[in-house]
Amino acid sequence: MRRRNLLALAPLAMLPTARAAPRPWRIWAITYRGKTDVERGFSDYLTTHGIPVEITWRDIALDPARLPALVDEIRALPPDAKPDLIHTWGTGVTLGIVGRFDAPDRSRFITDIPVVFSLVASPVGAGILADLHAPGRAVTGVSHMAGLAEQVQAMASYRAFTKLGMLYSANEPNSAAVLRELQQLGRSRGFEMLAAPFGTDAAGRITGKGAAAVVQRFAASGAGWLYMPPDSFLNTQARDNVVPAALAAGLPAFASTEQLMAAGALLGLVSHYYNVGQFAAYKAAQILLDKLPPQRIPAEALPRFALQIDLGVARRLGVLPPLAMFNYAELIGTAGQAS
Repeated sequence: MRRRNLLALAPLAMLPTARAAPRPWRIWAITYRGKTDVERGFSDYLTTHGIPVEITWRDIALDPARLPALVDEIRALPPDAKPDLIHTWGTGVTLGIVGRFDAPDRSRFITDIPVVFSLVASPVGAGILADLHAPGRAVTGVSHMAGLAEQVQAMASYRAFTKLGMLYSANEPNSAAVLRELQQLGRSRGFEMLAAPFGTDAAGRITGKGAAAVVQRFAASGAGWLYMPPDSFLNTQARDNVVPAALAAGLPAFASTEQLMAAGALLGLVSHYYNVGQFAAYKAAQILLDKLPPQRIPAEALPRFALQIDLGVARRLGVLPPLAMFNYAELIGTAGQAS
């Protein structure tokens, strides 16, 4: 898939300009499951604009329980070694580093270092920010999700439905926020939400066991789509577990993120991860170079989203897109060709 350069999305006059610094800027980048295109876009932006940085990478390997130790590690650094900025990946990582806006706790979270997040689906709904336009704390960043109303419209334009299935992680705040909003949309637009969380094992850990049976129940109950939210655990289960179950049940899957689209969904309204990373780096440059207070830098989504259709999946399911969609959708076929 061709990446779009974020520089084409903003006027050149708006881009920060690198200035001489006595030393490289220190950035800590904290990821959930290793480096993705977000981190590549973030690093490339800084390199392309000649912004000298030293990035310290930390990954929690899908385990949020590691976040308190990272907070302690950062807080224990001597003043001359502390990062100038922290970049976080996703809602869970961001909450683990900065906490909720309405319950700051200096003993548990970072409150004195600017934080720029990426891939937070609902910064307000998750409690990271009180207001997108005026963060009011040293935290800003980039959301990767199109509005849920627009996503629902995309599904309805492709294939009408009266019931929408959603499998999600009950312990992920962004998934809970998305479910609440979809339930509200369902009441106003006349569709029913069929939602179920992933199960847990004997130790209380979330597990993908039983997910296929849940998807099959959605299909048997008349769901027109399987909606896949921006859910970190779902990302680990989509390609090999959830999407194959949906295909076997004849249930088309809708992707809210680029990664979920690549896992084999039929349709998605997505932002490219690489561009999300570039936009986050642009905001980091505003803080480091232009000295803008993060409290005054709006948290935003990208100005453009891509409607993607996997034609291979469409053929397999026997649900080809309306002809009008061929005029504006990005047509892909990797998942279908591989299946």
